[in-house]
Amino acid sequence: MKKNLWKKSMLACAAGIMSLSLLAGCAGKEGATNSNGPVEIEFWYGLGGKLGENMKQKIDNFNKSQDEVVVKGVAQADYTETYQKLQAASASGQTPAVALLVHATANALANKQVLAPVDSFIEKDKESNVEDFVPTFLDLGKVKDKQYALPAYGTSQVLYYRKDMFEKAGIDPSALNTWESLGEAAEKLKKEQGVYGWEPMWGSLNLMDASLSAGGKVLSDDGKEVLIDSDEWVNTWEFFRKAIHEDKTMQIHHGGQGWEYWYKTIDDVMQDRAAGYTGSSGDQGDLDFTKIAAYPQPGWKNHKAAPQAEAQMLVIPAKASSEQQEAAYKWMKYFTSAEVTADWSIKTGYIAVRQSATEVPTYKEFSQKNPQILVPLEQAQYATPGFIDPTGGKILDALSKAADKVEIENIPAEKALKEAKEEAQKSLDKVVK
Repeated sequence: MKKNLWKKSMLACAAGIMSLSLLAGCAGKEGATNSNGPVEIEFWYGLGGKLGENMKQKIDNFNKSQDEVVVKGVAQADYTETYQKLQAASASGQTPAVALLVHATANALANKQVLAPVDSFIEKDKESNVEDFVPTFLDLGKVKDKQYALPAYGTSQVLYYRKDMFEKAGIDPSALNTWESLGEAAEKLKKEQGVYGWEPMWGSLNLMDASLSAGGKVLSDDGKEVLIDSDEWVNTWEFFRKAIHEDKTMQIHHGGQGWEYWYKTIDDVMQDRAAGYTGSSGDQGDLDFTKIAAYPQPGWKNHKAAPQAEAQMLVIPAKASSEQQEAAYKWMKYFTSAEVTADWSIKTGYIAVRQSATEVPTYKEFSQKNPQILVPLEQAQYATPGFIDPTGGKILDALSKAADKVEIENIPAEKALKEAKEEAQKSLDKVVK
C-alpha cells in the first residue's frame, strides 16, 4: 500500500504559503519553469501498489524519451484525495499542470470551469488521431460539446475467483453466470471450506452495477426523477445486506487510509480467507493467475448483465499557465498513445483506451498467453457507460451514504435507498428545470 507522498513544499503550496523557495514547487506558476531548459510540470495521481510503480515507470520513460518536458509525479492516497486537493489548489491558484481523476469528478470540475478544454491542443496536433480513442471512454471527457479530459485507461468491475477452491467444492465457474447462483456458490463455500464465499468491494459501485444488471436505472429517461428506490435497486441491495450480515457468506473491508480496504480484500482471496471478490480490471497487475481466474460480472436470472464501464481521465487545470498546459498535453499524448496504453493494459489489466492498441504486437502476444486480460474487454462491449452525475456528485454521494448504511450498519436496503432517493431528488430538482 502506497502512502501519501506529499512533500512539505507541496503542502505549503496547497496552504497558500507564499515563500519564494516553496513557489518553485507549485506547478501553476510561471516561475516554476526554466525558459532555458525543459518545462517542468507536476502530475497528480492517486495510485498505490503496483499501479503506482507502473505509473512511476511511465513517467520515467516519458522523461527519457524527449527533452522538452519533465514530468514530476506527485502521488496522492487515492482518486478522491486527488480530486479534493485539486479543488483546494485551484482555489488558491497553485495547481499542478495535469491530474488523473475519475471521470465523474472530472466532469464535475469541468462544469465548475476548474479545468481547461483540450480541444485547441487536439486541433493543433496533426497526429492526435482522436478517432482512434474508444468512443465510450472519450465521450466521458466531454462537457457541453467540449473535450475537457482524455481517457487514461478504461475500467470495469469484474469477478476474480480462486480456481482451486471452486474445484475443491465441486463448483463450476458457470455458477458465476448469475448473481443468484453466485450467492448459492458463496453459501456452499462458506459451509464446506470455512471461507467467505465472496467479497464485494466496499462502496456503492458494486451495488450500482448489480442494480443496473437487474434492470434498474439511476434516472428516468427524461432525467428529472431519481429512481434508486425502485424494486430493482432495493432487491439487489437487500441481497448483499443479507449475505453480509445475516448469512455471513460475504464480507467487506471498509475504512482505512487510501486503498487500504481494497488491498485487504485482495489479500483475503490470495491468502485463502475468501474464494473470490468483485474488483477492478486494474487489479490484474496485483493478482497471481496461477491461483486466480477472471470472469465477467453477471446479471440476474431475468436480466442481462449491464455493469458500468468507466475511464480514469487526464485533465489540465484552467489556472495552469499556457506553457504548463502545452507541456501537460504532450504528457497526455504520450500516455494515451497506442503503444503506451497497450503496455499499461498488459501490466495493470486496465482497458486500453485506443482501438489500435489491440494491434500492438506485444499486446497480441500477451493476450494469447493471458486470456484474463480479455475479460474486461469482453465486458466493455455490453457494459453501461459510467454514470455522469448531473448534480455534480450529490446523487453519487447519496448512494455512497446508502451503501455504508446497508454494508456497514446493516440498515435495510429499502430504508437506506428511500432516504438516498429523497436527498438525491432535492439536489436534482435544483439543476433540472
